Amino acid sequence: MQVQDIETEALSEIEQALRQKRAKPELFAQIRDILTGTFAEIGQEYQSVNDKLRDLIEEKPGELIGNSREMREVSKRVRHIANSEATVLIRGKTGTGKEHAARSIHLLSDRKDKPFVLMNCDSLNDDPGANNFESELFGYERGAFAGATSRHIGKAEHAREGTLFLDEIGKLGRAAQARLLQFVQERGFCRLGSNIYQRCNARIIASTSMNLEQMLQEGTFREDLYYRLNIFQINLPDLAQRKTDILLLADHFIEKMNLKYGKGILRLSSPAIDMLMSYHWPGNVRELENCIEHACLATTDTCINAHDLPPTLQTGSASNTALIRNDKTPLATILDNFEREILNEALKRNDGNLSAAGRELSVSPRMMHYKVKRLGIA
Repeated sequence: MQVQDIETEALSEIEQALRQKRAKPELFAQIRDILTGTFAEIGQEYQSVNDKLRDLIEEKPGELIGNSREMREVSKRVRHIANSEATVLIRGKTGTGKEHAARSIHLLSDRKDKPFVLMNCDSLNDDPGANNFESELFGYERGAFAGATSRHIGKAEHAREGTLFLDEIGKLGRAAQARLLQFVQERGFCRLGSNIYQRCNARIIASTSMNLEQMLQEGTFREDLYYRLNIFQINLPDLAQRKTDILLLADHFIEKMNLKYGKGILRLSSPAIDMLMSYHWPGNVRELENCIEHACLATTDTCINAHDLPPTLQTGSASNTALIRNDKTPLATILDNFEREILNEALKRNDGNLSAAGRELSVSPRMMHYKVKRLGIA
């Protein structure tokens, strides 16, 4: 129940009490009870919204979204391994949701109340300094190298008893791989510039979008590190491989953007759905989220229409939704496509009521039935 509905119901109850009660003490007591209950309900409603906003800000994932066979298998493996201490290697192309899967493992484990620490290996370099692999993982003391003006706590120290997520480990150089292998084996480290040895009991989850087996053959990835990290493997499918999940994900992102931007978007139009389903999604789930965010910001309606989607989806050849499929498309076909879209939207706005949609478009009921049948509109 929305806050406005709760307030309306409370006012209605107070009005009924005023009509029924004559004695002031009884009347005041009943109004007090009504208001107390109302404030409690409103508090619960606001708490629910605040919890959603907090999860959104902290980027806490819920359940992995998807009913496709591929995602059911991923969810099964995530639940299966969550409560163990095993090192997990998550594989999948960029944008498939590897970090989301890692966070889900953490939140389903006994470590859920401990820190989840992300370390993006793709952004690190091999040069000595603050952005070096060792300085980021282990931290450093003041004066450990040129530019180290203060103490820096590393990712391993932050993680402690929680989960350490090493994203894109395939991007590490050979020297960093050797240092990571030593850390994984010993689970101990010293900050750079310090001789104090510290233990780290964090669970390690790694991810990669690269072909590690090919890198092994080329000699660019250490075989011993590969076997240390590849204890339990989870493979995330491309979005193009699980198109039945696109609408579920789109609805989830619409709800997320409604909370983020204070919008009230309820649905996607039929042409917009067609465009989402026809697109090939090279950027996977991340690209879909960006598209929905763009559309939510662009629309001024409670519905996302085709023209609200980004230009990359507007291209007919890319989205397979062009009204003119080729230069020889008859004019009658083009007009039918336009008419079908207009009728579909009118019917959606009127909950499928032909008469109401006809009145909106100034079309008689008999003509509406004829057009719906001719154009094959369900």
